[in-house]
Formats: sequence, C-alpha cells, structure tokens
Amino acid sequence: MSTEKPKIACLPNGPYYLLNDPTPRVIPNIQKSNGDPCATITGVALCRCGGSNNKPFCDGTHGKNGFTDQKLTDGLINKRVSYIGKQITIHDNRGICAHAGHCTDSLSSVFKLNEEPWIDPDSATVEDIISTIEKCPSGALSYTIDNVEHRDHDQEPMVTLTKDGPYAVSGGIELVDQALGEGASTEHYTLCRCGGSKNKPFCDGTHWNIGFKDEKN
Repeated sequence: MSTEKPKIACLPNGPYYLLNDPTPRVIPNIQKSNGDPCATITGVALCRCGGSNNKPFCDGTHGKNGFTDQKLTDGLINKRVSYIGKQITIHDNRGICAHAGHCTDSLSSVFKLNEEPWIDPDSATVEDIISTIEKCPSGALSYTIDNVEHRDHDQEPMVTLTKDGPYAVSGGIELVDQALGEGASTEHYTLCRCGGSKNKPFCDGTHWNIGFKDEKN
C-alpha cells in the first residue's frame, strides 16, 4: 500500500473519485490479449448527485437525473472575517460553512444566530471556544492566539458520511484542482453529496432544505 495520502478528484458532472493508492496494482482474473496482466490504481467512485441507490457509491444515476457540477454562487460571501477578542481571535468564512450547527448548538453565547456581529469572542472561555471550533467539519472556523493561527487538526485521512449530510473529509486528503475558500483549511472540509449545493463541490447546507436522506447510513 502506498504511503501517499489519498486524493479526491471531482469528475465532470459525475462522482467524486477517492484515489486511495496511486500505484497501479495487478487485478486478478483479467488479462490483455497477449496474456499480460491488467493493472490499475485503487480508488472508488462516490455519489455526489444524491440519487444513487447504492450510497455512498456511484451507480450512474447522475447520467439520468440531470446532475450538474456547476457552481451557482456568486462568491461574494467567500471571504474571511476576523472577530478580535481579548484573548482569542475567531476567523470565519460563511462562504464555505456547511451549517452543521456545532458552533451555535454548543456555544450559543459566542456563536449567535440571527445577530450581528454573530460572533462574540469574549463571551466564553478560550478553552470552550477552541473545543467548539474544533468540531467545525467544514473548516469555516479557525482561531488565532498570540499571533499564531490554528486552522488544521492532527487526524488520520478519512472520509466520513455524516447523517443525511455531506462527506466530512479530514486528515489532509487533497482535493484535486479545486479552489478552496479564503482562509480555508486544507486538512478538513465538507463536500456536497445531496447534489443541491450552490457552492459545489462544497456543502452549503442545502441538504437540510431539500430533505436529503441516506437511509443506509
């Protein structure tokens, strides 16, 4: 097995391709006309149109349901805003938020729904703020203490199917040929799998609005 970290490629108007091992391996029970073995890289196609009957794996439904990978957002909210507190500065990019709700549910004194400014970095302990930010799966939130920004985590490479939500990617799996949001983490991010995000390939919370379900997960 290769020691390289996995990569994810977004196939045009099709699935994500999770490349687990870039080293070609011989496949049993198949050969070329001259008897030479056939070899290929190791990977798997993951559904991102929302319609596969074999979730999380692609079954070709994207070719029937009109799925498009077109990005519809104008990008105006893809900017990082810093909220400066006495002990900690919280950075936030609404443009890549997956609206998982960990911040507002866990620490509503700091992360305030329907208020402006919506973040108050002085309304809880630094420890509680850090713990909450570390729950953010999309990488929209990070923080700075003593002029040192903390954006990434120390995690093993993993793609997690969230419950009726996006793929939560962690551990530094490279997203090939895709521009990340301003100030975004390259170590963890969320990818749409309902097919409805306006900010493809990233999740924008649309799965909540359209009632996306994955009964097998």
